[in-house]
Amino acid sequence: MKQYRANGTFDVVMKPQGEPDTTPGAKLGRMSLDKQFHGDLSGVGKGEMLTALTDTEGSAGYVAIERVVGTLHGRAGSFVFQHTGIMNRGAQQLSISVVPDSGSGELSGLSGVFQIDNADGNHRYTFEYSLPA
Repeated sequence: MKQYRANGTFDVVMKPQGEPDTTPGAKLGRMSLDKQFHGDLSGVGKGEMLTALTDTEGSAGYVAIERVVGTLHGRAGSFVFQHTGIMNRGAQQLSISVVPDSGSGELSGLSGVFQIDNADGNHRYTFEYSLPA
């Protein structure tokens, strides 16, 4: 397997899907994800996110599954990201990984980890990935 690094930006639109559960303690919600990737990864991402927002400011969690269709350093295909995010009173832990064996086309056998930098309000990514030779 050869290691690669992809960099770029993305735009995202999130839309609530139904009314959130407002039971005291944690509000549960569901969102749709629509992304446009630019840079070394060029294409679209579509997914579903489940959220839990607690009564404590800055504490929340989410999980999501997102299918990405496009090109990665010129290789065409699709794959799936799995997201897991936790905010503990403002401290963020985020894990976004390629679901094993989800790659298709020229991205068959893809594995990797996707990182997001959102420091200035723009969504930037670094995608460390590997593909079979």
